[in-house]
Amino acid sequence: MNVYALATNITSSLGITTAANWQAVANGNIGVRQYEDASLSNTAFFASRIEPAVWQSIHQQTHSTQVLSPFEQLAIFSAKKAISECREEIDLSETVFILSTTKGNIEWLGQVPDERILLSTSADIIAKELGISNKAIVISHACVSGVVAVTHAARLLQSGKYKNAIVTGCDRFSRFVLNGFQSFQAIADEPCRPFDAARKGINLGEAAGTIILSVNAEMPLAEIHAGSTSNDANHISGPSRTGEELALAITRALEGSGVAASQINMVSAHGTATLYNDEMEAKAFAVANVVHAPVHSFKSYIGHTLGAAGVVESALLIEAIQRQQLIPSSGYSENGVSEPLNVTTQMQPAELNYVLKTASGFGGCNATLVIGKV
Repeated sequence: MNVYALATNITSSLGITTAANWQAVANGNIGVRQYEDASLSNTAFFASRIEPAVWQSIHQQTHSTQVLSPFEQLAIFSAKKAISECREEIDLSETVFILSTTKGNIEWLGQVPDERILLSTSADIIAKELGISNKAIVISHACVSGVVAVTHAARLLQSGKYKNAIVTGCDRFSRFVLNGFQSFQAIADEPCRPFDAARKGINLGEAAGTIILSVNAEMPLAEIHAGSTSNDANHISGPSRTGEELALAITRALEGSGVAASQINMVSAHGTATLYNDEMEAKAFAVANVVHAPVHSFKSYIGHTLGAAGVVESALLIEAIQRQQLIPSSGYSENGVSEPLNVTTQMQPAELNYVLKTASGFGGCNATLVIGKV
């Protein structure tokens, strides 16, 4: 059974629609800038944050009879934007809502009852606000959450359990998250430069992304072919040194899609711009025989958005398929990994029939997804 993408949304520092984010990339705009905010850090930091005026609009458009956290409001805002962009009506009684997040309402710890902070509580609240009565599902699997969520949604639809799925990935910027990555000494003191020889580490970001999937489609944007996961079993925070495990997930996703490695026309990498992640990914692409494909990292524009990243970056891939254009990476000038990657630096027309999304995260987890032109 085929699964199709009907609509998407990206709400980030670059804009509140997928089209606005695409246009920002086309214009060479990045959403990462320097901040000095004592409530978040004792030192200046580079990050991608949604502007206060946009947050005000989000608050105004997500009124509810119950108290919603900013995290929940952002997720609801993105999901409703995607629904409004959908050119086909979907039956919500046959729809499942899946929430991808890593931190949720972490900033509420110690301030509200623990039950209110549960990710399942947030997912149920968001689903209810969207008018979905089916039990919501949470995918919280480190930084691969978004890719796993889209894959899980597709498998649920293929099983016949539901006809439609609304997948929303969302995470907010917070002191808790920033301080955690600062403790790893992984934060760059400039806009991040994935795969570049002079890369210094990641920028963090906040965003929400939504993809609406269905087995019934008259005007689909793209087809979700297959996904796969694997684990390095290497280290709690350090990735594999060989890339073989991510390569295994890539190969399995290709096999599940019936697509040869040589047919991949573009790769959206995890691309955090840390020393070890980028090197591991480059090795994985070589092992899986996709090193030929043009590759980019959207994190060079909006930073690492954690649980939102996989959904946001997949939504941008779907937009690229619609427009038949390659997505560029920002800040790249010289290859800084051991494999000769084909990093895209300028947006340009290309035949995009099959694209690959990869993600990796703490605990050694990897996830991949193959998306194709209809």
